[in-house]
Amino acid sequence: MMNRRGASGVDGETAREFERGLNRRTEQIVARLKAGTYRAPPVRRVEIAKGGGCMRPLGIPTVEDRLLQRAVARILEAIYEADFLGVSYGFRPGHSPHQALRALRGHIVGERVNYVYEADIRGFFDHLNHEWLKKMLKLRIGDPIILRLIGRWLRAGVMVNGVVIGTEEGTPQGGPISPLLANIYLHYTLDLWFERVFKRQCRGESHLVRFADDYVTCFQYRQDAEQFGRELVARLGKFCLAIAEEKTRLIAFGRFARERQVRTGEIPGSFTFLGFKHICGRDQKGRFAVIRIPSIKSCRRFLHSVREWLLSHIHWKRPEQREHLAAMLRGFYQYFSLAHSQPKLKWVRHEMELQWLRALRRKGQRSRLRWDIVQNSSWFTLPAVPPTLHPTV
Repeated sequence: MMNRRGASGVDGETAREFERGLNRRTEQIVARLKAGTYRAPPVRRVEIAKGGGCMRPLGIPTVEDRLLQRAVARILEAIYEADFLGVSYGFRPGHSPHQALRALRGHIVGERVNYVYEADIRGFFDHLNHEWLKKMLKLRIGDPIILRLIGRWLRAGVMVNGVVIGTEEGTPQGGPISPLLANIYLHYTLDLWFERVFKRQCRGESHLVRFADDYVTCFQYRQDAEQFGRELVARLGKFCLAIAEEKTRLIAFGRFARERQVRTGEIPGSFTFLGFKHICGRDQKGRFAVIRIPSIKSCRRFLHSVREWLLSHIHWKRPEQREHLAAMLRGFYQYFSLAHSQPKLKWVRHEMELQWLRALRRKGQRSRLRWDIVQNSSWFTLPAVPPTLHPTV
């Protein structure tokens, strides 16, 4: 399935335009593949807000190229799903971020976890090495047509302001096949090494949870965690990757770590994974619990998107604005509504209402809209924070 509303590539063709001649166009693609004349066009570079004032580059392939990438991705997916390990949750059928969060919570609450090693790969999608990826693919893929296609996609380049820039490394985020290629690369680089090599030399328990290039490792003993940090640098370096040192740290975290910190008066550590800040705490029955709330970065990113939308749709009618804002807020609830998140969700809703009110005031210089007037108006009411939507996560 392809998104009919997806952005167009460098040729400007939309999915709906491509769909009008679908049978003819697919026959042409097949003919070019058989003749070996298919050429992967460059992707169109766009940038989206990443948070903290940073921008994340995306590469948008043409609709024709997206269709072909989707077909190849389905073939590769059928092969690699038998190989991928249970520690990997990102962009896999039947897997989700909430499953990764549940697995991580299970390790911390139910296993002997005292330390969490939080690490980040610097610009992973920009520095994925083409030669290493080709070697990895050849271990399982024998079809030269598929291998040649993937090579062409990797080398297709990006178009920025009408100029095509060649790519010697990396895979652009935005294409259907990029997440799968990333999973294959990290399967060999990180997952297999951790589970079958490093884990065997640990004195105590150790666990890895990965979602695409975002991952967390848990350890029973500090020595194992420190050893992992040292060996990880060398392991990633072998595959032309590097650790972002400013985002990498070892923290004491877990049931016994919290008890020690309470006795010594230390401030309990915390870490962020998949948009949630993880904190050591207790549930309503006084038992140890991992408290997860939307991170400051996640909230700021969402509110920034709300502000940008309001600025560009300031002249929409109020009911239409409310309908769209309500849909945005329900999407935020759907992902972040875990236990203990309700206070933060209420704050986000309130900030969203204030942004909307400010936007309405800017629409007319003499606007008399006041908070005490609009907050009880039916047209201004946004969806209330629901009960926990994912109680088992």
